[in-house]
Amino acid sequence: MTSLPDLAPAFVEIAHRIVWCTVATVDPKGRPRTRILHPIWEWDGTTLVGWIATGPQSPKAAHLASTPLVSLTYWDPSHDVATADAEASWHNDDETRTWLWNRYKDAPAPVGYDPSIVPGWDEPTSPGFGALRLDPTALRVIRALDFANAQSWRK
Repeated sequence: MTSLPDLAPAFVEIAHRIVWCTVATVDPKGRPRTRILHPIWEWDGTTLVGWIATGPQSPKAAHLASTPLVSLTYWDPSHDVATADAEASWHNDDETRTWLWNRYKDAPAPVGYDPSIVPGWDEPTSPGFGALRLDPTALRVIRALDFANAQSWRK
């Protein structure tokens, strides 16, 4: 098992290079559901936190109200893989949504983008714009074709 400080930078590097990941939730009837989302990750040397700009009235929001857990997988054709299991929580106060809006808007490509391109997201306080926080409980990084040396961390 690898320590979080040893694994988090590699996880963020892969995640921010690939950008889009498959995110799984569980609906209230226990059925798994997946979608493609665009998280942004913050690593401060001690704590890793992910953030997703997403709709707080979406089906995913109903899933998270029932089971506030997600599983994420990043994959690219070279076979670099980064996965995370995380606890998910909404932070839809105006201060957090404004911070997240600007974090996406000011981030370098390919992670950064202007959230106002999404229909219904005219400004950070738009009702359709939400801030979903991800607190990882497990990470895994596998570099291309080096499966024997996969690195994992669990809280």
